[in-house]
Amino acid sequence: MNPLVEGFYDTATSTFTYVVYDQDGGRAAIIDPVLDFDAAAAWTSTVSADRVLEFVREHRLAVDWILETHAHADHLTAAAYLKGKTGAKLAIGHGITQVQARFKALLGLEPEFATDGSEFDRLFADGDTFGIGGLEGRAIATPGHTDDSLTYLIGDAAFVGDTVFAPETGTARADFPGGDARKLYLSIRKLFDLPDSTRLFLCHDYPSAEREARPQSSPDEQKQRNLHVGGQADEDAFVKMRTERDATLPVPKLILPALQVNIRAGELPPPDANGICYLRLPLNQLGSSM
Repeated sequence: MNPLVEGFYDTATSTFTYVVYDQDGGRAAIIDPVLDFDAAAAWTSTVSADRVLEFVREHRLAVDWILETHAHADHLTAAAYLKGKTGAKLAIGHGITQVQARFKALLGLEPEFATDGSEFDRLFADGDTFGIGGLEGRAIATPGHTDDSLTYLIGDAAFVGDTVFAPETGTARADFPGGDARKLYLSIRKLFDLPDSTRLFLCHDYPSAEREARPQSSPDEQKQRNLHVGGQADEDAFVKMRTERDATLPVPKLILPALQVNIRAGELPPPDANGICYLRLPLNQLGSSM
């Protein structure tokens, strides 16, 4: 059985959120939800997540899962908010424990913050399976961008996170803590080995002014046309390109606030005695000086 898929594009972070479901009135999963964040004022809002909930209500769906392809660096997750609204289970890749440990140390988080993934309901390992009503899903470990990166294969639909983007844009960076360009290449080859009929749903798109954001690609299109890894690009050439390119890229604007929330499964940091939640900014740690 193949899923029905509805995509929601957030222009502020160039992120796609997906609702995957078996039928109207059936069961669903929400993949990579966005919590809106005004960095200048440090305000969060749920406008994007509420659009997703409206679709869920209109189609009379019961949400079984909220699935994160990884702990994102470019947007805050609305997973905790949606879990509270739907009662769904929240899942991510088992590698989240490594991401939590690295960023707990970098950010100087409170000693009580656990780095065992217990903030999530389930940690998927490569090959783990799950159900969404009449749909069967499988987790495919696709590390390289991050330790915890997963692709969710649900019927003929693969939700690939930040492994590949639209062919003219290329592939994810691999210079975050725990990133590895060689692992990323091997993960992308896993996607290339999927049947050509597989629908690849992208987590991000960065369209030019000449086109709209596109959510979908295919293994064959990526194999033939991907700017970074298509055609005859071999592993060593990809690693060289990716390493050199990553050295020129700026640090993502929201990486520090996003990781503080996302490694907590979408919960805000615990409030201080005054009842206010605060985000931490480690100075002179990421990227290079201006």
